[in-house]
Amino acid sequence: MKRLNTITRQIEAWLQSQLKYFNLAIDRAKNSLAAKKMLRRKKKIPRQTISRRIRKVHSSVILIVAILSLTSVVGYRFYDHPRLAVDTISPRLIIAPQSGTFEDVKSTRAKRQAIRNGVIPILKLDRKITKQMEGKVSAYLNEIEQLRKLTGPFPFVDVKSLSLPNQRYLRSSQDWEWQTILAAVEHDEEVNPSEPGFWSESDKKQLKREIQQATSELQNYRKSSSQEDYEALKVKIAQARQGYNLARARLSKEQISKSETEEINLLLNLPDSSWNQSKQGILLAGERIFNQGIPRGLPPNIIEDAVNNNLHNEVPAVTEPIARKLLMASIKPNLIEDTEATQQKAQKAVDEVKPVFVSIEKGEIIVSAGEKITQADFVLLDNFGLSGRTIKWQGLGLSAIVVSVTVLIFLLIEKRVYRTPMRRRDRILLCLLSLSVPILLILRFPYNNLPAVGLLTSSFYNPALGLTQVSLLTGLMCFSAAGSTSFGWDYAIAGAVGGLVAAAMAGRLRSREELALLGGVVGLTQGAVYLIINLIISPTPLTIWYAVLPPAIACGFAGLAWCIVALGISPYLERLFDLVTPIRLAELSNPNRPLLKRLALEAPGTFQHTMFVASLAEAAARELHCNVELVRAGTLYHDIGKMHDPLGFIENQMGGPNKHDTINDPEISTEIIRKHVTEGLVMARKYGLPEAIRNFIPEHQGTLLISYFYYQAKQQAEAEGKALPYEYDFRYDGPVPQSRETAIVMLADGCEAALRSLKEATPEKALNMVNKIFKARWQDNQLIDSGIRRDELPIVGEVFVRVWQQSNHKRIAYPKAALDARKSKAKPALPKPGASRKRT
Repeated sequence: MKRLNTITRQIEAWLQSQLKYFNLAIDRAKNSLAAKKMLRRKKKIPRQTISRRIRKVHSSVILIVAILSLTSVVGYRFYDHPRLAVDTISPRLIIAPQSGTFEDVKSTRAKRQAIRNGVIPILKLDRKITKQMEGKVSAYLNEIEQLRKLTGPFPFVDVKSLSLPNQRYLRSSQDWEWQTILAAVEHDEEVNPSEPGFWSESDKKQLKREIQQATSELQNYRKSSSQEDYEALKVKIAQARQGYNLARARLSKEQISKSETEEINLLLNLPDSSWNQSKQGILLAGERIFNQGIPRGLPPNIIEDAVNNNLHNEVPAVTEPIARKLLMASIKPNLIEDTEATQQKAQKAVDEVKPVFVSIEKGEIIVSAGEKITQADFVLLDNFGLSGRTIKWQGLGLSAIVVSVTVLIFLLIEKRVYRTPMRRRDRILLCLLSLSVPILLILRFPYNNLPAVGLLTSSFYNPALGLTQVSLLTGLMCFSAAGSTSFGWDYAIAGAVGGLVAAAMAGRLRSREELALLGGVVGLTQGAVYLIINLIISPTPLTIWYAVLPPAIACGFAGLAWCIVALGISPYLERLFDLVTPIRLAELSNPNRPLLKRLALEAPGTFQHTMFVASLAEAAARELHCNVELVRAGTLYHDIGKMHDPLGFIENQMGGPNKHDTINDPEISTEIIRKHVTEGLVMARKYGLPEAIRNFIPEHQGTLLISYFYYQAKQQAEAEGKALPYEYDFRYDGPVPQSRETAIVMLADGCEAALRSLKEATPEKALNMVNKIFKARWQDNQLIDSGIRRDELPIVGEVFVRVWQQSNHKRIAYPKAALDARKSKAKPALPKPGASRKRT
């Protein structure tokens, strides 16, 4: 029995030793695997270097292809270039091989265009303006007529009884003057008025003379007529004075100048016959002038001569200055162009222009040796195939130089204004957009697409980049079209200005509605520039409204159309070239997007965490002048991978049991935590998120250590006597943040949980804790490739604490009595069963 027990113990000891050796072998295998992983990670650096070299090679290839393709289209005119062109010297005597008659298309087109531009436009009356002028004159005359009705008829008595000057004076004299005259007439004595002391001597003499004349004439009338007639005369004078005073009181209420008052008084003191003659004469002269028409730009002296000629013998001499002033103030240009009639006239004139033909007989000399080739000579040479059309390599070489310098300028400006390195697909897109401009020129399309190029480049990349591209393409377009007879310089300049406006504004707009309004602004600008250019270069300004206005409107609509085309293809280009624009970022930030709705439903705790991280990161991005829209959208999607196992993350456990306590294996828990990055990338690709958004998923974790499970594994290894775990096995795969935006999200993500845990802490304590987290990230080399500077971290920390204070603000606690009162008010006591209700 003892021997059996001994054997049993020996077997147990041997099994324990074998188990120990087995565990050691397993640990060595794990360590070897970890070492291999570490080695692979160390080898990532040369792989990245190789990748960068490959990218440089690809960029060089794309650059060469871009220069060659642009040269091929910009230098298109050199492919079939005549050696014997206009204004060149003929190297030899050239004789016509046969007889022929050929149309000189260039001369015919120039002749017809000159006829079209020189057509005098047909004008017609603008009835609206004519009625306005007639209404202004009639209104003035009607106002005078109303005032004259208040004064009553004039003269108010027969001029045989009382002269016209004395009637005018008695009606307009002051009360003291009338009383003085009346007293002298009643007592039959000489009048001796007491004049106001402030009057001048000449005014006193004039007044005295008028009073004496009126008194003398009234005394004579009294002596030569009955008392009844005299009394009747006094009544008429009093009535005339009353009416005149009413008119003068009404006139004093209107804000008019002294000169206008004198003119109205003159018209009020006209006899009825003179007034009617003046009124009819003014209306008749105005009707003749207005219906004859006033063209725009007519000198004022010619208008004044026309007014004087029409008023002559139509109005009394005393009212002629007033009538002239009234008509001159009412006249304005009322002739407008009759577009339809002018177009018919121009088309008829153009149709009458016969084509220019050049004829020659067989054996005749086309051009002698050493003689300069004219346009007619070139027509004959070109049609006979003697112009020597061939590829002009010198011109193509010049085109290559111009294109190379242009591309170099673009690359230099790109490095200064565009922070993010250009991808191959970005350069391909810019090359395609640039090629579209000269290709349309080759196809003889009249309206260039510079507005569309400027709008797309500005909204996809940067306004400065869009302005640069439009400016350089305008130069290339002008170089390519130099010497072309069909090239419209006015259209080109107008399109370039429209493209510059689109490029300057598109990158700053944040909705497609604003971009649509920008299309209208581009169209108006393009049309206005075309109109101004032709107004400057036109030999006869009057032809502008006929010959230029319709093409200017068409040019404006072309600018609007190109903007509409750009807006239409923009979503497809964004998808095809994986671009992010402010508009697309705003659309991706919509919480009703399918992926964000899933996140809110399946992982609500993660969704709330995401919202708070977004508020922190967005505020910091705004402070550091980063891409706020990109930060907002990237933050919303940075943790979507947690939906693969929501309960594996504490924010979704809602106070329930911790899944990792049940697992009790740090390595498995680490894989669950780390898997939210790889699963997030899978989901992002499945839902078509752009690369700029996908980058936030791995880069917001970088190569951080999953410290909780690492130290848990370390403690377990020490307790069990096993080899310590490798730190690399508990780190994320990376890469570390490659941009300022993803670095800000990493910092916000690291500070979110720490800030949420602070309830009663002071801002100083919160800032101290945030700075510790930042220091750990910096020392762990997580921000080395991000572009974030060390001196910017305190700024980010202050922003985070400020946002935390805003979301962690306190409210006033209600007193218990107030709460009880609110509860009793919200829930009134129910009456007991059977209790009676009293009516009030």
